[in-house]
Amino acid sequence: MDKINEMTRIVQESVPGKQVTIAHVIASPTPDIYERLGIDDKGAIGILTLTPCETAMIAADIATKAAQVEIGFLDRFTGSVVISGDVQSVHTALKEVTKILEQQLGFAVVSITKT
Repeated sequence: MDKINEMTRIVQESVPGKQVTIAHVIASPTPDIYERLGIDDKGAIGILTLTPCETAMIAADIATKAAQVEIGFLDRFTGSVVISGDVQSVHTALKEVTKILEQQLGFAVVSITKT
């Protein structure tokens, strides 16, 4: 097949189960990160990836009720949530999200990491 006409096929697969695969705090992001994400500089950024993907809506609700954070990005099709706020608020929000998902909804969760 001619390289010009060659097509790349990407297959996205969702793994069954209820899990938080990333819970991370970027404590002091560079301004460029905020610009690339298209969100306001609020101090820190919190990142969550979840399955099933629709859990992103639940996580965003828990996070915004648990601490003074704003939703920077939420995608119910990929299970991605980005929040922003001061470092302590972002950490508190992620802690509450992982706690509720684990204790009340039976999710497998990861430890919250921080850079």
